Amino acid sequence: MREILLVRYGEVFLKGQNRPFFLRKLVDHVKAAVQEVHGHVWLSDGRIYVSDYTDQDEAIRRVSRVFGVHSVSPAIEMEKDSFEAICEQAAKMMEKKTGTFKVLAKRSDKRYPMDSPTIMREAGGYILDHVPHLTVDVNNPDHEITIEIRKLAYLSVDRTMAVSGMPMGTNGKACLLLSGGIDSPVAGFMIAKRGVELCCVHYHSFPYTSERAKEKVLELARILSEYCGRMRVYIVPFTEIQMQIHEKCPENFTTLIMRRYMMRIAEILARKDGAQALITGESIGQVASQTMEALGCTDEVVNMPVFRPCVGMDKSEIIERAEKIGTMETSSLPYEDCCTVFTPKHPATHPRKELVCRAEEKLDSQALIDAAIEGTEIVEVG
Repeated sequence: MREILLVRYGEVFLKGQNRPFFLRKLVDHVKAAVQEVHGHVWLSDGRIYVSDYTDQDEAIRRVSRVFGVHSVSPAIEMEKDSFEAICEQAAKMMEKKTGTFKVLAKRSDKRYPMDSPTIMREAGGYILDHVPHLTVDVNNPDHEITIEIRKLAYLSVDRTMAVSGMPMGTNGKACLLLSGGIDSPVAGFMIAKRGVELCCVHYHSFPYTSERAKEKVLELARILSEYCGRMRVYIVPFTEIQMQIHEKCPENFTTLIMRRYMMRIAEILARKDGAQALITGESIGQVASQTMEALGCTDEVVNMPVFRPCVGMDKSEIIERAEKIGTMETSSLPYEDCCTVFTPKHPATHPRKELVCRAEEKLDSQALIDAAIEGTEIVEVG
């Protein structure tokens, strides 16, 4: 008998002949997650198991942040030969619980002499006899104890819900335009949850934006890396581009033209990193540069898909997600990003593409982009 973690996965079950590929990826990510607590990980009979960890709470926290994991339970692994021993252990695990309970049983070993309803009935009766302060409620119990009969028996009571999704790296790679705001980390998380590996691009306008603003963004990337694994962050010097736009272009187009340069540079860095798409945190109508016309005007300068998972969400929904994934506190730190530099008083909300392109002709675009790429700093996070 020993304590282990019982790790359940969800959507991977829906995969057909390529399910082994997804499971290998998922097991590898669970192994990486528990490396620092020395956990031993293996896959068997429809479950992932973790044993020999040095810190159970930290192991659960880490595993629950692995994309593809549905839930995690601390469990007791024991021999299944003696049903009385299983019942004794179940009662012991319920001794400190109060209120109502029910027993769930899953019997993957069909040779086991008792079927699932019998296991539930007999184990439930034993618990009632030996833990008299508990009562049964099969519809809305305070606690559920699960007995799984596989190669061995596994008993669990508590369950931590995980992030679900698809295992990282099973659906390509995309490049996140990561600002210091609330929206872009949420957007990156949502796309990464679908199994997409991330790299990040951040635009830094020193001295108009501080080193603390840069460190804030790297901290956001570090928080994302707890879910996504190690990632590369490109810190792009953007001051000269912004100053040139401010000096030479119509004021009402400056934010839009700035966004177009961000997209061009992000695409170049994304392709160098092997990414197949860009990710932004934009939401329709949230600010002037996020109207339908403005978004179309920025998209036309790149030749790869642009994912905007927050596009139909309002701010309160985005904030709720940011709080849930742990980025909200850092995003709220009062260090401005480059998008607040040279903000026009009256930005164009319904720009005509031909007028924007004509305004850009005053800039030496290739030289500005080449200089920004040349000066880019690369930081590994995670």
